[in-house]
Amino acid sequence: MAAAASGPASLREALPVFVRHGSPRVLLVALGAALGLRVALGDWSPWDLLPPALIAALWPLQEWAIHVFVLHYRPRRVGPWTLDFQVPREHRKHHAAPYDIPLVFIPLRSFLYTLPLLAALCWLLAPTLPLAATALASYLVLALHYEWIHFLIHTRVWPRSAAYQRLWRNHRLHHFKNEGHWYGVTRLRGDRLLGTGGDARRVPTSPTARLLIGDGVN
Repeated sequence: MAAAASGPASLREALPVFVRHGSPRVLLVALGAALGLRVALGDWSPWDLLPPALIAALWPLQEWAIHVFVLHYRPRRVGPWTLDFQVPREHRKHHAAPYDIPLVFIPLRSFLYTLPLLAALCWLLAPTLPLAATALASYLVLALHYEWIHFLIHTRVWPRSAAYQRLWRNHRLHHFKNEGHWYGVTRLRGDRLLGTGGDARRVPTSPTARLLIGDGVN
Protein backbone atom coordinates (compact mmCIF):
# COMPACT_ATOMS: atom_id res chain seq x y z
CA MET A 1 0.00 0.00 0.00
CA ALA A 2 2.93 2.33 0.65
CA ALA A 3 6.52 2.63 1.65
CA ALA A 4 7.41 1.16 5.02
CA ALA A 5 6.65 3.22 8.09
CA SER A 6 9.43 4.66 10.21
CA GLY A 7 9.87 5.39 13.88
CA PRO A 8 9.30 3.06 16.84
CA ALA A 9 8.25 -0.56 16.29
CA SER A 10 6.62 -1.33 19.66
CA LEU A 11 4.44 0.39 22.23
CA ARG A 12 7.37 0.44 24.65
CA GLU A 13 9.45 2.33 22.09
CA ALA A 14 6.54 4.51 20.99
CA LEU A 15 5.53 6.06 24.32
CA PRO A 16 8.73 8.03 25.03
CA VAL A 17 8.81 9.25 21.42
CA PHE A 18 5.19 10.37 21.74
CA VAL A 19 5.70 12.39 24.91
CA ARG A 20 8.81 14.10 23.53
CA HIS A 21 6.67 16.01 21.03
CA GLY A 22 4.96 19.29 21.78
CA SER A 23 1.32 18.51 21.05
CA PRO A 24 1.02 15.55 23.46
CA ARG A 25 2.77 17.59 26.15
CA VAL A 26 0.40 20.52 25.71
CA LEU A 27 -2.60 18.19 25.86
CA LEU A 28 -1.28 16.40 28.95
CA VAL A 29 -0.74 19.71 30.77
CA ALA A 30 -4.16 21.01 29.69
CA LEU A 31 -5.83 17.76 30.74
CA GLY A 32 -4.09 17.86 34.12
CA ALA A 33 -5.27 21.44 34.63
CA ALA A 34 -8.85 20.57 33.62
CA LEU A 35 -8.93 17.54 35.94
CA GLY A 36 -7.45 19.60 38.77
CA LEU A 37 -10.09 22.27 38.26
CA ARG A 38 -12.86 19.68 38.20
CA VAL A 39 -11.70 18.08 41.45
CA ALA A 40 -11.32 21.49 43.09
CA LEU A 41 -14.86 22.51 42.10
CA GLY A 42 -16.46 19.40 43.57
CA ASP A 43 -20.28 19.25 43.37
CA TRP A 44 -20.24 15.84 41.67
CA SER A 45 -23.52 14.43 40.41
CA PRO A 46 -24.88 11.87 37.91
CA TRP A 47 -25.01 14.76 35.42
CA ASP A 48 -21.24 14.49 35.12
CA LEU A 49 -21.82 11.40 32.97
CA LEU A 50 -23.62 13.47 30.34
CA PRO A 51 -20.77 15.64 28.91
CA PRO A 52 -18.43 12.69 28.15
CA ALA A 53 -21.32 10.73 26.64
CA LEU A 54 -22.33 13.63 24.36
CA ILE A 55 -18.76 14.40 23.33
CA ALA A 56 -18.07 10.74 22.56
CA ALA A 57 -21.25 10.52 20.48
CA LEU A 58 -20.39 13.64 18.48
CA TRP A 59 -16.68 12.90 18.14
CA PRO A 60 -16.91 10.90 14.86
CA LEU A 61 -18.76 13.74 13.13
CA GLN A 62 -16.41 16.38 14.54
CA GLU A 63 -13.36 14.34 13.51
CA TRP A 64 -14.81 13.98 9.99
CA ALA A 65 -15.71 17.69 9.69
CA ILE A 66 -12.32 18.94 10.90
CA HIS A 67 -10.54 16.59 8.52
CA VAL A 68 -12.66 17.60 5.53
CA PHE A 69 -13.11 21.34 6.05
CA VAL A 70 -10.00 22.34 8.02
CA LEU A 71 -7.19 19.88 7.29
CA HIS A 72 -8.15 19.49 3.63
CA TYR A 73 -8.93 23.15 3.09
CA ARG A 74 -7.73 24.18 -0.35
CA PRO A 75 -5.99 27.53 -0.91
CA ARG A 76 -8.28 30.07 -2.57
CA ARG A 77 -7.46 33.16 -4.57
CA VAL A 78 -9.04 36.37 -3.32
CA GLY A 79 -8.10 39.05 -5.83
CA PRO A 80 -4.29 39.16 -5.99
CA TRP A 81 -3.91 37.19 -2.73
CA THR A 82 -3.95 33.47 -1.98
CA LEU A 83 -5.92 32.63 1.16
CA ASP A 84 -4.29 29.77 3.02
CA PHE A 85 -3.76 28.77 6.66
CA GLN A 86 -1.07 27.09 8.72
CA VAL A 87 -2.97 23.95 9.75
CA PRO A 88 -3.92 22.82 6.20
CA ARG A 89 -0.43 23.72 5.01
CA GLU A 90 1.06 21.46 7.65
CA HIS A 91 -1.44 18.74 6.78
CA ARG A 92 -0.39 18.88 3.13
CA LYS A 93 3.19 18.36 4.26
CA HIS A 94 1.97 15.39 6.31
CA HIS A 95 0.35 13.82 3.25
CA ALA A 96 3.51 14.41 1.21
CA ALA A 97 5.70 12.81 3.90
CA PRO A 98 3.40 10.55 5.96
CA TYR A 99 6.23 8.96 7.93
CA ASP A 100 7.86 12.20 9.02
CA ILE A 101 6.91 11.87 12.69
CA PRO A 102 6.93 15.60 13.68
CA LEU A 103 4.36 16.27 10.94
CA VAL A 104 1.95 13.74 12.47
CA PHE A 105 1.06 15.99 15.40
CA ILE A 106 -1.26 18.97 15.76
CA PRO A 107 0.75 22.16 15.05
CA LEU A 108 1.66 23.81 18.35
CA ARG A 109 0.58 27.31 17.34
CA SER A 110 -2.97 26.10 16.79
CA PHE A 111 -3.34 25.55 20.54
CA LEU A 112 -3.06 29.31 21.07
CA TYR A 113 -6.62 29.68 19.80
CA THR A 114 -8.15 26.19 19.97
CA LEU A 115 -7.69 25.70 23.71
CA PRO A 116 -9.23 29.07 24.71
CA LEU A 117 -12.05 28.47 22.21
CA LEU A 118 -12.69 25.01 23.61
CA ALA A 119 -12.73 26.29 27.18
CA ALA A 120 -15.11 29.11 26.20
CA LEU A 121 -17.48 26.71 24.44
CA CYS A 122 -17.57 24.38 27.43
CA TRP A 123 -18.30 27.32 29.74
CA LEU A 124 -21.03 28.71 27.45
CA LEU A 125 -22.77 25.41 26.72
CA ALA A 126 -22.62 23.72 30.12
CA PRO A 127 -25.23 24.78 32.69
CA THR A 128 -22.71 24.89 35.56
CA LEU A 129 -18.98 25.48 35.93
CA PRO A 130 -18.34 21.96 37.32
CA LEU A 131 -20.04 20.41 34.27
CA ALA A 132 -18.04 22.73 32.01
CA ALA A 133 -14.85 21.41 33.61
CA THR A 134 -16.09 17.84 33.11
CA ALA A 135 -16.76 18.56 29.45
CA LEU A 136 -13.35 20.17 28.97
CA ALA A 137 -11.52 17.25 30.57
CA SER A 138 -13.55 14.76 28.52
CA TYR A 139 -12.73 16.50 25.27
CA LEU A 140 -9.03 16.66 26.11
CA VAL A 141 -8.96 12.93 26.87
CA LEU A 142 -10.34 12.19 23.39
CA ALA A 143 -7.97 14.71 21.79
CA LEU A 144 -4.99 13.04 23.46
CA HIS A 145 -6.31 9.64 22.36
CA TYR A 146 -6.57 10.99 18.80
CA GLU A 147 -2.93 12.13 18.84
CA TRP A 148 -1.78 8.76 20.23
CA ILE A 149 -3.67 6.65 17.68
CA HIS A 150 -2.70 8.88 14.75
CA PHE A 151 0.93 8.76 15.85
CA LEU A 152 0.92 4.96 16.18
CA ILE A 153 -0.58 4.47 12.72
CA HIS A 154 2.37 6.36 11.24
CA THR A 155 4.97 4.22 13.00
CA ARG A 156 6.01 0.59 12.68
CA VAL A 157 3.80 -0.50 15.59
CA TRP A 158 1.86 -3.40 14.10
CA PRO A 159 -1.88 -3.51 14.88
CA ARG A 160 -2.77 -6.57 16.96
CA SER A 161 -6.33 -5.86 18.11
CA ALA A 162 -9.20 -5.98 15.62
CA ALA A 163 -10.25 -2.43 16.55
CA TYR A 164 -6.81 -0.98 15.92
CA GLN A 165 -6.46 -2.99 12.69
CA ARG A 166 -9.59 -1.27 11.35
CA LEU A 167 -8.24 2.19 12.27
CA TRP A 168 -4.81 1.36 10.84
CA ARG A 169 -6.19 0.14 7.51
CA ASN A 170 -8.71 2.97 7.25
CA HIS A 171 -6.16 5.73 7.75
CA ARG A 172 -3.56 4.21 5.47
CA LEU A 173 -6.16 3.92 2.74
CA HIS A 174 -6.80 7.64 3.19
CA HIS A 175 -3.10 8.41 2.73
CA PHE A 176 -2.21 5.97 -0.03
CA LYS A 177 -5.45 5.08 -1.84
CA ASN A 178 -7.76 8.09 -1.98
CA GLU A 179 -7.63 11.28 0.10
CA GLY A 180 -11.36 11.87 -0.50
CA HIS A 181 -12.33 8.82 1.55
CA TRP A 182 -11.69 7.36 5.01
CA TYR A 183 -11.48 10.60 7.00
CA GLY A 184 -11.99 8.95 10.38
CA VAL A 185 -8.89 8.35 12.49
CA THR A 186 -10.08 7.15 15.89
CA ARG A 187 -13.77 6.71 15.05
CA LEU A 188 -15.13 5.51 11.71
CA ARG A 189 -18.85 6.22 12.07
CA GLY A 190 -18.56 9.60 10.35
CA ASP A 191 -17.38 7.95 7.14
CA ARG A 192 -20.19 5.41 7.32
CA LEU A 193 -22.84 8.07 7.91
CA LEU A 194 -21.54 10.52 5.29
CA GLY A 195 -20.61 8.07 2.56
CA THR A 196 -16.84 8.51 2.53
CA GLY A 197 -15.87 5.02 3.62
CA GLY A 198 -16.53 2.17 1.27
CA ASP A 199 -14.92 -0.93 -0.13
CA ALA A 200 -11.34 -0.09 -1.11
CA ARG A 201 -11.69 -2.33 -4.17
CA ARG A 202 -14.39 -0.05 -5.54
CA VAL A 203 -12.76 3.29 -4.71
CA PRO A 204 -10.42 4.56 -7.44
CA THR A 205 -6.79 5.23 -6.57
CA SER A 206 -6.29 8.99 -6.49
CA PRO A 207 -3.23 10.54 -8.18
CA THR A 208 -3.25 13.37 -5.61
CA ALA A 209 -3.43 11.37 -2.36
CA ARG A 210 0.08 12.54 -1.49
CA LEU A 211 -0.41 16.09 -2.81
CA LEU A 212 -4.02 16.98 -1.89
CA ILE A 213 -4.06 20.01 -4.24
CA GLY A 214 -2.35 18.54 -7.25
CA ASP A 215 -4.69 20.32 -9.67
CA GLY A 216 -3.85 23.80 -8.44
CA VAL A 217 -5.38 26.63 -6.40
CA ASN A 218 -9.05 27.55 -6.77
